[in-house]
Amino acid sequence: MKLYIKNMVCSRCKMVVKSEFEKLGLQTIAVELGEVELEKEINDNQKEVLLVNLQSLGFDLIDDKKTKTVERIKNLIVDLVHHKNNDLKINLSEYLTENLNQDYNSLSNLFSEIENTTIEKYFISQKIEKVKELLIYNELSLSEIADILNYSNVAHLSNQFKKITGYTPTSFKQLKDNKRIQIENI
Repeated sequence: MKLYIKNMVCSRCKMVVKSEFEKLGLQTIAVELGEVELEKEINDNQKEVLLVNLQSLGFDLIDDKKTKTVERIKNLIVDLVHHKNNDLKINLSEYLTENLNQDYNSLSNLFSEIENTTIEKYFISQKIEKVKELLIYNELSLSEIADILNYSNVAHLSNQFKKITGYTPTSFKQLKDNKRIQIENI
């Protein structure tokens, strides 16, 4: 049995969700971003308790097919941007099509309908959050960050960064209160 879970965006989320399943005595086969595969079916009572526990931690169970697909799109993008930098060189539409086995136009229309934004804007928002993270760490130059995140050049990264945040990357680094957004809130 597979359950789909909203707002799982990192490895810590996977650990927390797995822990909640274990607390309820539910044996998992696999825990991935946005989904948990269980050994056995769970009953409605177990599902209700699980839902309450997950919601108290900022997660939610997803039941309808459209929302599951949108959540899978978001998880693939988060994983791509935050964990698979080398894969950023491939075309996003191809990446999503290959991983979801669905036509990109259908995915794009569904995403826009449910999220009120485009896949591309969501992808850019994730990239900008990654840029913020890397700027705060102060370990890489802007040129290296642009290269890692597959920007054509530093000017392109800087222009997109300013358009989204209102700050240049340099002025963002100088802020005392760097305004990063939690991934699940993008």
